[in-house]
Amino acid sequence: MKIILLESFILLIKIYIAIILLRICLSWFPAVNWYVQPFYFLAQMADTYINLFRSIVPPLFGFDLAAILALALLETMLIYFSSQLAQTYA
Repeated sequence: MKIILLESFILLIKIYIAIILLRICLSWFPAVNWYVQPFYFLAQMADTYINLFRSIVPPLFGFDLAAILALALLETMLIYFSSQLAQTYA
């Protein structure tokens, strides 16, 4: 049961990282209308998490570092849960 939960959580983190990266990449294209589907859903999913970090870290020299911190935390969680999964298999 623990293995299934860890594998599921790792998969969800990977999917969420992909959603955030897609949001960041698409933000460079000004023609993307964020108020139509599927872009609205993508923006809502990613910005909900990133806005937590935007309230802590202001933009520096025009760069939004909140997304970097958000991804760093997700990657840290991914490494931790992957190591926990490796320990259960060992």
